[in-house]
Amino acid sequence: MNNDGIISYEGKKVSFGIDVHRGFFVISGVYEGELVKRCRTKPSGEVIVGFIRKFFPGCIAQSCYEAGFSGFWLHRHLERAGIRNIVVNPASVEVEAGNRVKTDKRDSLKLAQQLDANRLRGIFIPSESQENSRLLIRTREQLVRARTRARIQIRMKLHQFGLFPVGHSKVLTTKFARQLIDHVEQAELKISLNSLFSQWEHLNQEIKNLEKELRKQADNDRLEATYRSVPGIGALIARVLATELGDMSQFPNERALFSYTGLTPCEYSSGDNVRRGRISRQGSSRLRHALTEAAWRAIRKDVSLKNDFERIANRRGKKRAIVAIGRKLIGRVRAVFKTRGVYQIEYNNAA
Repeated sequence: MNNDGIISYEGKKVSFGIDVHRGFFVISGVYEGELVKRCRTKPSGEVIVGFIRKFFPGCIAQSCYEAGFSGFWLHRHLERAGIRNIVVNPASVEVEAGNRVKTDKRDSLKLAQQLDANRLRGIFIPSESQENSRLLIRTREQLVRARTRARIQIRMKLHQFGLFPVGHSKVLTTKFARQLIDHVEQAELKISLNSLFSQWEHLNQEIKNLEKELRKQADNDRLEATYRSVPGIGALIARVLATELGDMSQFPNERALFSYTGLTPCEYSSGDNVRRGRISRQGSSRLRHALTEAAWRAIRKDVSLKNDFERIANRRGKKRAIVAIGRKLIGRVRAVFKTRGVYQIEYNNAA
């Protein structure tokens, strides 16, 4: 505190929590556990940096915000300005028992106070090139979901008017859908179905275009050969893993890797009793689904993995067993990258 009774923050640690929204930010500054200044600002990195420098000149600033729609551009802007920032998993932010009040002001203050108390841990931040490399496979996933919706909508409209063959349970193909639509007599229904069918065809073409670009991306990726050498990992899953995980050098151990992939079981401990339940689901759902799919394929090719699956399934059930295989599979891939070796597979001669 100077002679005028004003606190000087020169060389002192101040923690900032930023509640991020599309139209505005709310930032709270905390010093020694107490709120000092809070402000609602434009959603701008320059404004946030300006706020910190204006009201807390010379401080050692650290900040955080929750991962979400806003990505990592704000993180990079703050880091370039000399502010140590972390992005946190929303599920890891502590919530008081019985506290159901949620406001922007409370959220930013909660982040700042927990950061000040060293109770928050940041997630892995990809480089800009890594983030860009993920766009193709993620966009393909979005288009595949949109295509599925269009196909289901066509099928449901045909069912609605009794025009879908009774007992037909197979996936609706474009050829079969076209035949059914061509026999529709009601004008409004036909227009509606043709509109959805056009969307379906357009999405098919866009997905093919993206898959062509993904093949080009894979050809230029040094990680591709390692991922594709693993049983159960095909072209698309390899793209997911390569772009989301890279060579896995960012993970200090397997536990950190499993946590990031969302394959870590919840643990309930009391005294000497330790019980592990279902997976935490705090990691990436994209990786979790990719590894689960790869695991189902891998047990058909690798005898060792198949034996492990059957042993676990007999005790814990197939769902938990396949999660364990997914964990084991990605753990082996990490070991391959770490040792610069080759994935060793025990082939199923009966296959």
